[in-house]
Amino acid sequence: MIQINDLKKSYSGITVLNIPELKFEKGVNFGLVGNNGAGKTTLFRLLLDLIRADQGEVNINGENVAKSENWKHQLGSYLDQGFLIDFLSPEEFFDFVGKTKGMSSGDIEAFLDNMQEFFSGEVLGRKKLIRNLSMGNQQKTGIAAALMGNPEIVVLDEPFNSLDPTTQIRLVKLIKKIQETNGTTFLISSHDLNHIAEVCDRIVVLHEGEVAQDIITGQDTLETLKAYFAV
Repeated sequence: MIQINDLKKSYSGITVLNIPELKFEKGVNFGLVGNNGAGKTTLFRLLLDLIRADQGEVNINGENVAKSENWKHQLGSYLDQGFLIDFLSPEEFFDFVGKTKGMSSGDIEAFLDNMQEFFSGEVLGRKKLIRNLSMGNQQKTGIAAALMGNPEIVVLDEPFNSLDPTTQIRLVKLIKKIQETNGTTFLISSHDLNHIAEVCDRIVVLHEGEVAQDIITGQDTLETLKAYFAV
């Protein structure tokens, strides 16, 4: 589904990402972990064609993301608040995103109804612009928008940030449910080793822009990750 070949990115002569080869299989939840500066967000931004690689390429379903836009309708993403249109209300934002993804008004309404538990009554009907919501509720808004239109692939950068414990647990359940129901492939970066080990089938550890470990999730995955980062 996603194939990375000889991917390199540098800033001011310093290499921040160097991945010879990496492949993400359809329907497999993929986790990306690493300390600050490991290259996680850079990898996601290259994958989404938000920045250009110095070398190499990312292909989604055979399409080079830097040379085609055909892949974009297959993917939903939320990396940070820059993905929001903060002068809109959440309702206006969801209406805009839904329509760009070909959803009818009824589809959008049904989707938002299904998101009510995740929203915890704190996003819709508040008569607030997105910019006036708390960071946690902005996070909920961005994550929900990434899920609209039943994308084949969803990319989330630090999705558990700013969420209270109850909402973090609900997000884990939501990701699992969507994957099981729709076969959606999630690519998730996080500093939260517990949640990433719980929700992902495969976890790659990045260190200084390179793959340090590539782990198929199992019973001992969390302890393996803790041992790695404890060094």
